[in-house]
Amino acid sequence: MLKAGIIGLPNVGKSTLFNALTRSHKAPAENYPFCTIEPNLGVVTVPDPRLQAIANVVKVGQTIPATIEFVDIAGLVKGASRGEGLGNKFLSHIREVDALVHVVRCFEDPDIVHVAETIDPVRDITTVTTELILADLEAVAKRLERISRDVKRGDKHALLEAQLLEKYRAHLDLGKPANTLNLPLAPEEKVIVKTFCLLTDKPVIFAANLREAEAATAGNNPFVMQVREYTRTHHACDTLVVCAQLESDLGDLSPEEAQDFLKELQITEGSLSALIRSTYQLLGLRTFFTFNDKEVRAWTIHTGDTASRAAGTIHTDFERGFIKAETVFWEDLVKQGSVAHARDHGLYRIEGRDYPVRDGDVLLFKFHV
Repeated sequence: MLKAGIIGLPNVGKSTLFNALTRSHKAPAENYPFCTIEPNLGVVTVPDPRLQAIANVVKVGQTIPATIEFVDIAGLVKGASRGEGLGNKFLSHIREVDALVHVVRCFEDPDIVHVAETIDPVRDITTVTTELILADLEAVAKRLERISRDVKRGDKHALLEAQLLEKYRAHLDLGKPANTLNLPLAPEEKVIVKTFCLLTDKPVIFAANLREAEAATAGNNPFVMQVREYTRTHHACDTLVVCAQLESDLGDLSPEEAQDFLKELQITEGSLSALIRSTYQLLGLRTFFTFNDKEVRAWTIHTGDTASRAAGTIHTDFERGFIKAETVFWEDLVKQGSVAHARDHGLYRIEGRDYPVRDGDVLLFKFHV
């Protein structure tokens, strides 16, 4: 299962957000830096209204959603790349995840300590990013040193690797994260770059953390506006607004009580669903559905996966003995009201093993082993 790591400075709300996402209190969320030392792991269901819509059509009572894993990682401070604070642990834990949710504190509260004493979200983003870039520069330098002998003797693979490393080093030297280097790469080069495992090459999404009282007017919050502008310009990515403490509190309420509470705050819905779905997309994951007489189930695949690969997520025998996939898009199935009507309108198709599965396809696999 792919993992998304929750990162940021100490005391910005990472553990509170993790607890809200996992509907638990397994991560300590105390008012002092480094209350999280070892990473906390939690499996989170992906909200998907399509599941119930399909279940209503095929008349089954149970739905099984897709899941992803979140990791609450210890807070980072300036100098982490040199081992300050919990720097070495922080960086090693980041290497083990596939995408990053960077939490940024966008609220004033004298009762919650900030490691830099003042609230400046852009400065905080820069602090974390700089430490990751410095760690990447060190990793690039070590790798160049390791392949230097092969480069000197003219090894073609080493020469290509060194050329790519130098391009990344020049980009990182400008203070820019690796994932903003728009470098056209041949297939062979993509394979090489993937082995670099640069921290700033991981896909990232920013979460601007607000207080409960500010959640309803998040769009006008000056801190949020600063973060959105900065991340769009310097990281080429979007920012989502969250209220970690509010979401954590909602997790202790019944669905009805939570809805009433949100109404009192003039908030239409919580922010976690959007964050989970965005992280799922960030990880390059997509969903297809299957159903039988008992359940509708969401299955996770990677973008671009073929029908045979999708079949293999259910069982290896399905991929090994793949014959065909009967498919209908979920929206067409719901609109037509049944498989029979979808078939009558030419919306139910037979696809082969190389069919690229779309997000939202409903599939029935035929196989023989």
